[in-house]
Amino acid sequence: MSDRIRNRICIGLAVAATMIAAEANGQDAEPRLYSNTPVGLNFLLAGYLYSQGKLAFDPSLAVVDTRFQSHAGAMAYVRSFELFGQSAKFDVIVPYAAFSAHGLVADVPRERQMNGLGDPRFRVSMNLFGAPAMPLKEFANYRQDLLVGVSLQVSAPLGQYDDNKLLNLGANRWSFRPELGISKAWGPWTVEVAPSVTFFTDNSDFFIGNRLAQAPLYLVRGAVIRNLDSGAWFSLDGLYLKGARTTLNGLPGDNEQENVRAGFTISVPVDRQNSIKFNAGTGVYSRTGSGFGLVGLAWQYRWGEGYPPLPR
Repeated sequence: MSDRIRNRICIGLAVAATMIAAEANGQDAEPRLYSNTPVGLNFLLAGYLYSQGKLAFDPSLAVVDTRFQSHAGAMAYVRSFELFGQSAKFDVIVPYAAFSAHGLVADVPRERQMNGLGDPRFRVSMNLFGAPAMPLKEFANYRQDLLVGVSLQVSAPLGQYDDNKLLNLGANRWSFRPELGISKAWGPWTVEVAPSVTFFTDNSDFFIGNRLAQAPLYLVRGAVIRNLDSGAWFSLDGLYLKGARTTLNGLPGDNEQENVRAGFTISVPVDRQNSIKFNAGTGVYSRTGSGFGLVGLAWQYRWGEGYPPLPR
C-alpha cells in the first residue's frame, strides 16, 4: 500500500472518530441547558448511551463495510450559582466507553475493540438576560419569557490514548467550544436555538508520530419543548453540524463533515429530588455517507439549599 493511500485512510478513519465524538459532544448538551435554575443547587447524573451504525468513506479509499458499536456511560456533576445577578452553572462530565469497530482495509479484515475513560469535559454556562439568580424558595414565582445565555466547554486530553492505534477513546488534544443559547417560552411551550463552534488544538502524536490538525466544527442545536404541570417535559430535538476538515502532516483531506440529526428527549420526575431522562436520535442526512442511531438513559439526583443532604 502506498504512503499516499495509507495517509488518506488515516484521514478517513480520523474523521470517522471525530464524527462520533462530535455527536456525543452535541448530545451531552441536552435541551434546557440555559433554563433558569435556583442558585445553590447540586446535581449528580449518571447516564448510559448506546449507539451503532456504519462508517462510510470516500470510494477511492480502501476502507469498506465498516460498522461500529458503542456502549458509553458518563458521570456528571453540576452546580448552580449566581454570576453578575444572573443564574449560572458549572459542570464536569467524565465519560467511559466500550467501543468496537470492524471492516475491510485494503481487502484485509480489521477489528478494533477498546474500553476505558474518554476525555473529560468542563463547562461554565451563564445567562445574560431573562434568568435572574434567586434561591429555591423564591423560584416558584418565576416565569420564563426570553432568555439569552452563553457557555464555554473545554475538553482535556486525559482519556485513554494509544498512538499506535488509529481509533482511540481520547483525542490527545484540547478542544474549546463557545456557545450562544436563546430560549423563548410561550406558556407551556419553549423553543431553543444554540449555535456553537468547536476549536481543536493539533494532535502531534497521531498514529506513530504523525500530526493531525482539524478545522473548526460548527454546530447548531434546536429543540421544541413541552412542559407539563407534573414537572415532566418532552422535546423534539434537532442537530446540524458542518466543518471539521482534517489535515494530516500538511495534507488536507476531502472530508468536511455536514450532518443533520433528529431525536427526542423525555424527562420524568420520580420524586422531589430524583428524575429520569430518556433520549434517542438518528441521522437524517450525512455528507460523509455515515449514519448511526443512538438511545440513552440518565438518572439525576439534586440536593442543596431547600433540599435535604445526600444520604450517608
